[in-house]
Amino acid sequence: MPAAWYEIENIDQLDTPALVVYPERVRENIRLAIEMVGSPDRLRPHVKTHKSPAVTRLMLEAGIRRFKCATIAEAEMLAGEGAPDVLLAYQPIGPKAARLATLIRTFSATSFSCLIDNTGAAEAMAQVFAGAGLDVPVYLDINVGMDRTGIAPGPAALDLFRAAQRMEGITPVGLHAYDGHIRDANPEERKQKCDEAFAGVLSLQAAVAELDAGAAGVTIIAGGSPTFPIHARRPLPIQCSPGTFVYWDKGYGDQFPDQPFSSAALVVSRVISLRGDTRLCLDLGHKSIAPENDITHRVFFLNGPGLRAVGQSEEHLVVEAGAGHHYSIGDIFYGVPFHVCPTVALYERVMTIEAGRLTGDWATTARDRRLTV
Repeated sequence: MPAAWYEIENIDQLDTPALVVYPERVRENIRLAIEMVGSPDRLRPHVKTHKSPAVTRLMLEAGIRRFKCATIAEAEMLAGEGAPDVLLAYQPIGPKAARLATLIRTFSATSFSCLIDNTGAAEAMAQVFAGAGLDVPVYLDINVGMDRTGIAPGPAALDLFRAAQRMEGITPVGLHAYDGHIRDANPEERKQKCDEAFAGVLSLQAAVAELDAGAAGVTIIAGGSPTFPIHARRPLPIQCSPGTFVYWDKGYGDQFPDQPFSSAALVVSRVISLRGDTRLCLDLGHKSIAPENDITHRVFFLNGPGLRAVGQSEEHLVVEAGAGHHYSIGDIFYGVPFHVCPTVALYERVMTIEAGRLTGDWATTARDRRLTV
């Protein structure tokens, strides 16, 4: 067996750069998420991280029935695997509304929903859905400080809910609140800010309940990975929607050590050139690891923690190894991405590692913007 959990015995069979996943670690992360929230019924994981039919099947096998996604392709991938309940956490504008309508008609066994945050968009979507003979559940996208999309929780949001109730083609069923801007490393500070932001959502829920008795049980979908433990402990039947937890990464691992998830996806790279006496060049360029962070915060090498990135281009990563290093051409490095979600999107498939050996691959199907719809 390998000396470390991440080492691959038959590494000579793996071309690099490669993204590898460890299925047992994926299963354990799923188990931990369910344990933290108390029941798979309260979990609505976001699939933007893995975009994978294989991981979706693992979640279904674990009892998860509700899912969240960001693209029509992700929604189709989920429906193709038999996911019973899929929220498109996006406001489908323009052709996306027609694509969603086609998806709903194609996969009748799946219940689809989407977001709204303004009357104009809601009216346009409702017209498309009504024209297709559909009545689509919608969630009000509530802006709790992310300032990306959404409507502030208040009178205007209540008016939007009321207006949507009158529109043919859509039916408002709940509230959606993503608080991805709350990333304090201190768990207590994170909880305080999360609770303050969530208070407006609870007030809006109470106001919606007063509209009619049928709205009293309006669903709330809340949070992402940073605030997942906070929402998971709420006594209310809130659906929690973390995403990164399934693969985890260096960025969240460093920021949120209070969360028990383990890295389950690594990039594997080889030394392809020696640059003088102190530097190495690896085959890990912009096209192989998410490059949006500072160059020193893109990848952390488990078996080379002292390596320091000093230059990167499309296909190459130059690292400082220091004088007297003993690295050679062809040496293997195992790296934890700082941001795994966009890293996964760079690979059409991930390679599976089980019991220390390369065993196969999982297609990253929904990295494509369009599957069949």
